[in-house]
Amino acid sequence: IGAKFEELVFTPGTTASINMVAQGIKWKEGDEIIVTDMEHHSNYLPWVEVARTRGVKLKVVQSDENGRLPLEAISSSISKRTRLIAISHASNVLGTLNRVKEIAKLAKEVDALLLVDGAQSVPHIKVDVRDLGCDFLAFSGHKMLGPTGIGGLYIRQGVEDELSPPWLGGGIVEYVSMDRYSLKEMPYRFEPGTPNVAGAIGLGEAVLYLERVGMERVEEHERRLVRRTLKGLRDIEGLRLLGPWDEHDRLGIFSFALEGFGVHEVALLLEELARIVVRTGYHCAQPLHMKHGFEGSVRASLYIYNTEEEVDVLISTLERITKLNKK
Repeated sequence: IGAKFEELVFTPGTTASINMVAQGIKWKEGDEIIVTDMEHHSNYLPWVEVARTRGVKLKVVQSDENGRLPLEAISSSISKRTRLIAISHASNVLGTLNRVKEIAKLAKEVDALLLVDGAQSVPHIKVDVRDLGCDFLAFSGHKMLGPTGIGGLYIRQGVEDELSPPWLGGGIVEYVSMDRYSLKEMPYRFEPGTPNVAGAIGLGEAVLYLERVGMERVEEHERRLVRRTLKGLRDIEGLRLLGPWDEHDRLGIFSFALEGFGVHEVALLLEELARIVVRTGYHCAQPLHMKHGFEGSVRASLYIYNTEEEVDVLISTLERITKLNKK
């Protein structure tokens, strides 16, 4: 992700990384946090709790009807009191790619910090924290061919003193006396306790594999699948898609509902008819679904192991399901 060794902290995953920042910042009463309505609960609930307990104001910026985030909405929410902007690089429901670089510039104008939830972007596209201009970036290993229970938190050099370690213990201290202690340098000061050695090795192997494939090729392959999927979904009668129909605005995440069918029913039929496994529900983004009038959705996700033939099977099976309703 373009970080230096001392800027990258091992964590249990994206959720833990975001909570580390939320709990570690030395908040002042009157500070403001900006989030969006498309955030995963892991990048929403920590800020709700900070606002509830620390005298901080939470501002929620609304995405438009197509699942895009207008920059003007972010800009108009920023004030001199803005302490942090927390935003997903890519929505885990809408698939929308947000314009993080432009948001970083807006944040810098008021000396606000920028946290990016990179759980969906880091595995799918080439990410460079220098290019993005963010202060924090969180990601998870299990989204990028690695094991569960391991991930990372990028902390831009020079920002580490904005945070206090939310957990204390062995491995993070340089010196301990009976009544005081001094912390080690980065990244060790945020890695207390016995590290997840097996997870780190597994994540390292996943990174090596993706680097051998090349992130440009990963992105190109997914772009082809996105184009093919959108084309097929457009022709399915009664299908409602969450997120943009423009292939350039999104990644290979498709959350949808079929008229006349419950979302769990669609998932069961996909598995029964074609051995296609999808996820159903709110996908840890309930407010977003409710805003768009969805009682949950079916989510089909694409990655480097998926093929164009599999996309065609998904589309043809969804067409079969819609005909079942007519019978």
